[in-house]
This record gives sequence, C-alpha cells and structure tokens, in this order.
Amino acid sequence: MDLEQQVMADLKTAMLAKDEKGLRGLRAIKAAIIIAKTAEGAGGALKKEDEIKLLQKLIKQRKDSLEIYRQQNRADLAQKEEEEIAIIEKFLPEQLDTDQLRQILTGIIAETGATSPADMGKVMGTATKRLAGKADGKTIGALVKELLSK
Repeated sequence: MDLEQQVMADLKTAMLAKDEKGLRGLRAIKAAIIIAKTAEGAGGALKKEDEIKLLQKLIKQRKDSLEIYRQQNRADLAQKEEEEIAIIEKFLPEQLDTDQLRQILTGIIAETGATSPADMGKVMGTATKRLAGKADGKTIGALVKELLSK
C-alpha cells in the first residue's frame, strides 16, 4: 500500500474515532501529497523516495515551528506541533540512532577518503543519498562535522 492509500485509510479510522490530533496530522500529509502530485512535472504520481522526502520536509517544518513556539512560550501551539510530528513520523522508516549513524558515517568517510572539514561536501553527498529517510540532514551534518574535526 502506497503512502496516499495508507493515509486515506488512517484518515477514515481517525474520523470514525473522532481523533482530532490524528486528523490534523493526516490532513497535513494528504494536502502535501496532493500538492506534490499536481506539481508541474510530477506526472500525478510519487515515487517512494519522493514520499520520504515529503514526510521529512513536513517534519522539518513542524520542528522549526516548534522551536519558535517554545521561544515565544506558546505551549499550546508547541503541543500541536509535537502531536503532528508524532503522526507524521509513523509513516517514515525507522530512524537510526546516533551510534548507528556514527558507525555508518565513519565508513562513508573512509570510503570517500575525507580527512578534514574541507571534505565535508564529498561525505554529505554520499551520506544523504545512502541515509535518505533514515536520518535527517541536520543530524547527519552535525555528526560529519564532528567526525571530520577529530
């Protein structure tokens, strides 16, 4: 079952259960899918990797908003963002923990022959392709920077 079908099935279940939190998150995913499918050049369909990118983008947007709401002491809005993040994350592949990520990145650094922070671009290009959907770019970037600075 592709992402859109899964979201629609979950949306129906959330409506029947009158789950406001779930509905909010699922409707956001549905809207993003529709926009992506009708975008110029999309051809009316999304590939698996495009679906993952779309979900990661939605989570990033919500995390950015969450940070702003916390700075402004808006706990009510921050809670809504956290709830939506939890709903959206259910559709992503399982995320790697820091130790697993560090181990994979160490291998990629050895593969690319990177030795200093100046080689970060080489490592990031390979890492973002290989780890698509399994970790966010911000975390990957921070770990690569840390590993290359040693």
